[in-house]
Order: sequence, then structure tokens, then C-alpha cells
Amino acid sequence: MMEMDPVLMSRLLTALTLGFHIIFATLGVGVPLMISIAEFIGIKKKDPHYLMLARRWARGFVITVAIGVVTGTAIGLQLSLLWPNFMQIAGNVISLPLFMEVFAFFFEAIFLGIYLYTWDRFKKPYTHWLLSLPVIIGGGLSAVFITTVNAFMNTPEGFTTGASGFAQINPIDAMLNPATPTKVFHVLSSAYVTVAAILATIAAFSLLKKKTSEYHKKALKLTVTLTFIFALLTALAGDFSAKFLAEHQPEKLAAAEWHFETEEGADLILFGWLNDDDVPAGAIRLPGLLSFLAHGDFTSEVTGLAEFPEEERPPLWIHYMFDLMVVIGMYLAAISLVYLFISKVKKWNEHNKWMLRLLVLTGPLAMLAIEFGWIFAEEGRQPWILRGYMTVEEAATSSPHVGLMFILFLGLYTLLGVLCIVILRRMFRNSPAEEELEKKYPVIEKGDNE
Repeated sequence: MMEMDPVLMSRLLTALTLGFHIIFATLGVGVPLMISIAEFIGIKKKDPHYLMLARRWARGFVITVAIGVVTGTAIGLQLSLLWPNFMQIAGNVISLPLFMEVFAFFFEAIFLGIYLYTWDRFKKPYTHWLLSLPVIIGGGLSAVFITTVNAFMNTPEGFTTGASGFAQINPIDAMLNPATPTKVFHVLSSAYVTVAAILATIAAFSLLKKKTSEYHKKALKLTVTLTFIFALLTALAGDFSAKFLAEHQPEKLAAAEWHFETEEGADLILFGWLNDDDVPAGAIRLPGLLSFLAHGDFTSEVTGLAEFPEEERPPLWIHYMFDLMVVIGMYLAAISLVYLFISKVKKWNEHNKWMLRLLVLTGPLAMLAIEFGWIFAEEGRQPWILRGYMTVEEAATSSPHVGLMFILFLGLYTLLGVLCIVILRRMFRNSPAEEELEKKYPVIEKGDNE
């Protein structure tokens, strides 16, 4: 039997786990905010449609949280098993944010349980709504703490190096490293826009299936509005991230934009391919835009990839990950803006088939953008696991059994993914929103269902 490279298999297994977990982690951050907004609008407007939205979203959210627990546990296990040398050196530095991430998750889970089991238990409905806030905070803090670990791997700080490894460790300084502000902003905004887009997809798909109820129309209007708002915030976060890269990780920005020579007024390159001489061909060039993206000035100087040793350069294919992430973000902002504009014009129908079909694409595309963005972030740091201190090759295990672990975890994630889809389908197919509304809020007139 052919022996597999343990470094490669460790990377593949970590990529598999994180790529699967990030789906549920994103939902864990974004869904509580959407639930809270829907319930708040429902209480304020005394509109049972929005209250039902909050109830149904919360019900589905529980299933995704359960699966997120399994995949999150797998990540903690794999850190020690697959990257023992990294954990030996950096474990003392990152242990605080890892512990705080677990604490934030339990904080979210506890209040989620209280929130779910106290519907209609309070005289004042706002009391129940207030219970959604700790769930939002817990989900958000969970993302913040784990993001500080990733930020630390990009710009390590908060320690001195001694003969036996890191010394004089200050975990707070390590958490508040230069990469943390932009990464946290980007992670939170992209999670919120992705979840809003996924929920918009569900509403648009329901309307396409002739379920033209007021419930689904209101769901679509709310989620598309939130998609537009958070798409703009994500674009702003992307701009801050580019400026951070230009200052702290110029090799990553240069590789992403195929920018080989240091020059002023650098062009932004979209798509294309590299010919035999590593010259971009068939690409769209936007004059001076890379300089503006990097430094806020169309004529500023941008460091080229040639300034760095060849063995420290990230793979050039990350260019496509960057482009896909950006283009999808632009699509989300554009299509949601078009929908909102059409909805304001009385003569036009924002629920026409083509509009709904384009909106159905937003959820899957947004989740793909999350995956592309994560791949860009991790591959763009190569060859380092801890930039400037330890390479991925030095950090990995030498165990020959990682291939077997990969197969076992692939089977586990396949099972979890199938179970999640089957349970969610049965949960909502057997209980349509319209029927549930009539049972729960019989005061709604049948005229609401058009």
C-alpha cells in the first residue's frame, strides 16, 4: 500500500474539518441576529408573520448548533493530533482564546435553551426578546475569540523567543495582535450577510413554488434588506483587510493580485491566467486600483512578490479565491439593491420569476464566498503555520495513520450533513408556515394569503 505524506494528509484533514465546520459556525454567528431582528419587528408592529419567522428560524437553528458542536470538538482534537509541534510551541499562547471560545459557546447555548422554552411565558413580549441578545453576544464572541487565534498565526505577538520556545507570554497581547481588528470585522460581517442570503434563498424558493403567502413575502423583504446592509459592511471590511495586508502581509496581497514587481499606480487584476513567463494574460486590468485598495491612493507604491524569497511566497492560485470572493460579494450587493429598488416601484413586480431565481442563488453563493475567503486566508499564509516562526511542514505530525483518520472523518461529516438536511426537511415540510400561523394566530384573516 502506497504511503501517504503525513503533512499533506494533515492539511487535507484540517481543510475538510474546517471547510465543513465553517458552514455551521457561520450559521451559529448569524442566525441569532436574524431571529432577534424578526422578533423585534413582530413585537413592534404586532405582526404575527415576523414572530412566526423568529420561531421557525430558532427551531431550525437548534439542529445546526448540535452539528456545530460535533465539528467544533473535532477541530480541538485535531489541533493536538495533527499539529503537535505547533501546539507545543504556541499552545500556551492560544490556550486563553480557545478556552474563551468554548465559554462563549456555552453562554450562547444556555441562553438559546432559555429563549426556546420561554415563548409566550412573559406578560411583556419584549422580555422574551431580550433573551435573544445573550445568544447573539455568545455567538459573536465565539467567532471573535477563535478569529484571534487565526489572526495570531498571521501576525504573531505577545511573547519573546527563548532557547526552549516562546517565553514571557502575554495572551492578551497575542489576542490583540495587528490582524485581529480587520479579521474580526470581516468574519462577523461576512457571517451576517451569508445567513441573511441563505434565509432569503429559502423565502425566494418558497415563493417560486407558488407559496405566495404574505409570510414568505415579508420574509424575503426582510432578509434581502439585511443582505444588502451587511453586503455593504462586508465590502468595507474587505477594504480594511486589503490595507492591513499591504502593511503587514504584502506577499499575500501581491500573490493574490499577481503583482510581481514593486511599482506605483499598480493595476488591480481580475481573473485571467498566467503564461509560461508568469505574466498575467486574458485578465481585466483596473488601472491604479490595487494602489488605492492597498493605501487609499491611486499613485501609491505597492510591494511586488519579487521582493520576497521564492520559498516564502504563497501559491499564485489564491488569485482565483480572492476574485471569486469579491465577485460574489458584489453580486449579493447588486441583486439585493435591484430587488429593493423594484419593490419601491408600484408598477413593477419584485416577485417575478427571474428576480426570485436570482435571489435563490444568493445563499449558496454567499456560503461559497465564505469557503473561498477561508481558503484564501489560509493558503495566503503559506508556507507558514505561524508566520515568520514555524512552517506548516515543521508543525505537522509524522504519524502514518492520518490517511485512515481522513476517511473516518469524511464518513462522519457525510453522515452529519445528510442527517442535517433530512431532519430540517422533515421538520418544516410536515409543518408549513401557513398552517402553523392559522393554529398559533387564528386572528389572521385568510385574506393575508394571496
